[in-house]
Amino acid sequence: MKNNLKANLPHLGILGKRNVGKSSLMNLLIGQDISIVTDQPGTTTDPVKKQIELGDFGAAVLIDTAGIDDQGDGDLSLLRVKASRRIIEQLDFAIIVIAENDFNSYEEELISTLISLKTPYIVIHNKKDLQTIDPNLKAAIEKKFATNVFEFSNKFTESRNRDELVRLINKHFSVSILSTPSIIGDLVNYGDLVVLVTPIDKEAPKGRLILPQVQTIRDALDNDCIVTIVKERELDIFLKKINIEPKLVVTDSQEFLKVAATVPSHIPLTSFSILFARLKNDFNKLVSDTYKISELKDGDKVLISESCSHHASGDDIGRVKIPRWISNFTGKKIIFETVSGHDDLPANIAEYALLIQCGGCMLTRKQILNRMQKAIDKNVPITNYGMVIAYTQGIFSRAISSFFQYNGKDLNYSSV
Repeated sequence: MKNNLKANLPHLGILGKRNVGKSSLMNLLIGQDISIVTDQPGTTTDPVKKQIELGDFGAAVLIDTAGIDDQGDGDLSLLRVKASRRIIEQLDFAIIVIAENDFNSYEEELISTLISLKTPYIVIHNKKDLQTIDPNLKAAIEKKFATNVFEFSNKFTESRNRDELVRLINKHFSVSILSTPSIIGDLVNYGDLVVLVTPIDKEAPKGRLILPQVQTIRDALDNDCIVTIVKERELDIFLKKINIEPKLVVTDSQEFLKVAATVPSHIPLTSFSILFARLKNDFNKLVSDTYKISELKDGDKVLISESCSHHASGDDIGRVKIPRWISNFTGKKIIFETVSGHDDLPANIAEYALLIQCGGCMLTRKQILNRMQKAIDKNVPITNYGMVIAYTQGIFSRAISSFFQYNGKDLNYSSV
């Protein structure tokens, strides 16, 4: 569970060439020898991740990466550089480390990528105990990229040096990234009853709830709600026994039809997956693109994007059920393909008629947005597991009515 919770934390990456002191900087911030440090360039191979508390900044995930200039041993070097570049798309903030006045096309390309991803960053000239930065280089970088370059040294390991760096990160980090949006906070008020429908079937993890359910429980409690958790079979009994009408009912998407038939139509109803679509994606975009399902034709390709790697069960939601529901709804012969974990989207993404993203509980909002942008850039419509299920089962308008004002089928895209 601890590793899963990292998906909700800002990700900070330490980037730069080999042997500029990235790993030493990681260890300094962590206060432990997490990354291996030697004078041999290319010591760090795979990205090293560690959860950290950074003063007023709060909890974050700090990532040490391999050098972006790694050209040591052929294919393996290319893989290390590729891993580092993939990390860039996951970052909410970047620390670019240079040393000994070495700044060239590697760093320029790195900064350009961060700017295109709208990722805030700082540039640190490290090892100032060996060589201070050339004023002309400092001025040139600051002028070209409208950023500041800061002098630093990992050799000065006293606490004030670490505190200085933490203050620097806090100062330049986007305030909007630091504010954690609420899952249901704008939908409920003090003392409201929130009912969460959580099926316990063969796909449910033994002995625990899945992450979106846990996070929604905590968010409801943080917003001073009364939270009740029931299985779909006990929902009808529960509603008949209580004298309080729920302000909101949230269900597992796979139980939409049963729950919708049980919950009176005037009570807001949605799913965990749709809540997370709003939390971590461009909700308006997903809503409008969901209607593209009705436009699918024979031979169209649909890509299903799973954020985590898992053992697929016989009736897996992404690989079996969603393809079946879409095929039955459209009556078309559609080609379904799947990518999972942190795999890149296919290079031929433009060939797909639709991209369906899972709830994304294992990824940050930044990671989801960057992933989806690759499809958007190629004019590929995007949607989400929960939206697809609601749409193909005929209850889409009700499932999103908590977030939008609508009359019948005509939606008014103004958030409630």
